[in-house]
Amino acid sequence: MTKKEIARLACEELEKIYPDIDCTLSYSKPYELMFAARLAAQCTDARVNIITKTLFVKYPDLQAFADADLAELEQDVKPCGFYHTKAKSIKEMARKLLDDFGGEVPDTMEELLTLPGIGRKTANLMLGDVFGKPAIVTDTHCIRITGRLGLTKNKEPAKVEADLVKLIPPEISSHFCHQTVQFGRDVCRARNPKCGECTLNYFCKYYSGGKK
Repeated sequence: MTKKEIARLACEELEKIYPDIDCTLSYSKPYELMFAARLAAQCTDARVNIITKTLFVKYPDLQAFADADLAELEQDVKPCGFYHTKAKSIKEMARKLLDDFGGEVPDTMEELLTLPGIGRKTANLMLGDVFGKPAIVTDTHCIRITGRLGLTKNKEPAKVEADLVKLIPPEISSHFCHQTVQFGRDVCRARNPKCGECTLNYFCKYYSGGKK
């Protein structure tokens, strides 16, 4: 079975399980998703949603974030971990969005990558979820699952992205990545994956290779 065939089957099976899946980070404005994604590094989306529920009320717009006292902002995001760098990134992002982009989140990869603390993973999240553009978000779940299926041999996010761009239809690429995240939490876990009850196991390289 070719990688293209495996990718098609994976898309079909995941669509059956998670037809209505969406990003699990809560937000109402484009920049809020970007800030939430920054906070989610090495932190669960559930915890981030708890923090941002009050954070986005305390700082209701970009100007409020840009003007925030850094020490106070650090304490506000401290439960998400790595709070010194995360608070600094968010404050700097807000300032750059105001100064360079008129307070709007840019809609190109090149411009998004100029923002402090933003890498390809978050940039792709923004492109897919906010702007509806083709995007591959190489979350750890996505990397693990596509690797087990045999769609990529790489572990480095940028290389996995490059591999998947060739295999996943662009119009569903962002949706596919959200599906793999939930599937990774529910079934294809890093430890003790539920291979026996997995509906993808009939074409999974990991399962057929004896890793049952």
